[in-house]
Amino acid sequence: MRSASNNRETLETKIQLECRLDDPSVVDIQTGVGFFDHMMEAFARHGRIGLTLKVDGDLHIDSHHTVEDAGIVLGKALREALGDKKGIVRYGSSYVPMDETLGFAAIDISGRPFLHFEGEFQTQSLGNFDTELVKEFFRAFAFNAGITLHVRVLYGENTHHKIEAIFKAVGRALAEAIRIDPNIKGVNSTKGLIE
Repeated sequence: MRSASNNRETLETKIQLECRLDDPSVVDIQTGVGFFDHMMEAFARHGRIGLTLKVDGDLHIDSHHTVEDAGIVLGKALREALGDKKGIVRYGSSYVPMDETLGFAAIDISGRPFLHFEGEFQTQSLGNFDTELVKEFFRAFAFNAGITLHVRVLYGENTHHKIEAIFKAVGRALAEAIRIDPNIKGVNSTKGLIE
């Protein structure tokens, strides 16, 4: 089973994470940021991965360090869990509608970290979650996982719907990209290597 654990402790956050790519049976998210918990659960459920995430962050300041550092730790765990990347499809994409909103994500597990993000949120916060942190999370995740990630909110009005649509889209795109295809011999690259 492809899995990895990653712990990180700084003066701002203490994080424990376990990622199980082939066993989605347990999803347990506790970050102290309710809306972010909801988004991470949506990401894991739609990504069909098991994810245990516990964050003790400096929420007396704001939710920035909690959210960004979770992205860092998740990215590193994903990269480790994928190992040599042999047999993975590598690419994945998904459109996710949520009421009036349409979100999109595309992933290349390339070893080349990059984020292209298009999304504007009229509401500045949802509970104790600052909506500008959506981009920060995906940047931290992509760069630490070593993936190319494109995320777009194509249209929509409700901020909750916009953010949830893209978290689900990223999860679904990831599920496709990490899937092992028995027809792929070695890694899915003309180089013969995905770093």
